[in-house]
Amino acid sequence: MTIELADLAKEKGVKYFLISYTDLFGNQRAKLVPSSAIAGMQKSGAGFAGFASWLDMTPADPDTFGKPDPASFIQLPWHPEVAWVAADLWMDDKPVEASPRVVLKRQIAKAAELGLVMKTGVECEFFLISADGTAISDDADTQSKPCYDQQALMRRYDIITEICDSMLELGWQPYQNDHEDANGQFEMNWHFDDALITADRQAFFKFMVKSIAEKHGLRATFMPKPFVHLTGNGCHMHVSMWNGDTNVFEDAASPSGLSADGLAFIGGVIHSADALAAFTNPTVNSYKRINAPRTTSGATWAPNSVTWTGNNRTHMVRVPEGDRFEFRLADGAANPYLLAAGVLAAGLDGLANRRDPGPRQDINMYTDGHLLTEAKKLPLNLLDALRALEGSSVLADSLGALVPSYLKLKRTEWNSYCRHLTSWERETTLDC
Repeated sequence: MTIELADLAKEKGVKYFLISYTDLFGNQRAKLVPSSAIAGMQKSGAGFAGFASWLDMTPADPDTFGKPDPASFIQLPWHPEVAWVAADLWMDDKPVEASPRVVLKRQIAKAAELGLVMKTGVECEFFLISADGTAISDDADTQSKPCYDQQALMRRYDIITEICDSMLELGWQPYQNDHEDANGQFEMNWHFDDALITADRQAFFKFMVKSIAEKHGLRATFMPKPFVHLTGNGCHMHVSMWNGDTNVFEDAASPSGLSADGLAFIGGVIHSADALAAFTNPTVNSYKRINAPRTTSGATWAPNSVTWTGNNRTHMVRVPEGDRFEFRLADGAANPYLLAAGVLAAGLDGLANRRDPGPRQDINMYTDGHLLTEAKKLPLNLLDALRALEGSSVLADSLGALVPSYLKLKRTEWNSYCRHLTSWERETTLDC
């Protein structure tokens, strides 16, 4: 039965709807629609000029229509008269093939043909910084190892608990909040769910954290590496595959705790890791996190090679328990929908081709990683990642029209970066 947004508005006291879509660069775009008009918008969609955001369109293209998905309805806890709904983009009465949410839904449908559902949980790290963005917001947060710092956590009690209370109200089942490894950095966790639900919630979570921080006179950033000397913002994703109520990754008799399907899925992720980085680490700044030198806390907590392990946080893929794996490559800039779509596409390829993930490695990659001479390295920069994506038949075949569109726009971003002269260049080469 179709959920009518107009009926939800009357029931919940909603006056306005944010009809929201996420563009290829992960930016959220929206129109604010009065509830009196939502019935028409649910049927036809809210109109957008696609070229005005980061979509591969021109000013000559027809209108793009964002059709709200009623299942994604979220009432803003800090503005309960407003509801947020994720939208799928349509043009000329067809879904826009190169739009992130549509691409994820297509991957989910491919898994469903095999009787499989991917469930995910994400660990979203963020900094609370000054309103002008120049420094962390807490002058007293100065420990060299500030992770789990109780005092610093409680100095931000009002913000953290307002966000957590909001998740409790929304039924997300949040279960822990902590001060993370960098000064001024926090992480908040909620229960895993189907991949599309998690992606919608991740998109909303970023919006919510930023909005509540602004309400308190601060700014929140998910930027991968906002401060050179501090640990960056990761977005670790926990992944499992299900057939009904059965977790197909589990095998208690296996040495790793993972079934042959679980290992093949990881094999697919390993196989496509360098190309996946274009989605999971999508900015120039991303590569200052995954290829960073040691931070003041003693470790970057980010991978630098394509390896998998058991319960060892120095590798790209960690298997803490046999019911799932943790993909540690992604950072805070990752588009929630492309992150999930890319991992699912790579994993389905692994299942189809029985990809071998290679031997499990249990060494400390930060101190002894150089000993694994055969281990594939992650891209050194965004351009390398884009080139890997361009050469990936797996992702090109799976994600279709999105890949050339993404490459085109991201190369524009890379070229824009290259046109900038940095202070470092002037300081080190002015007298050459």
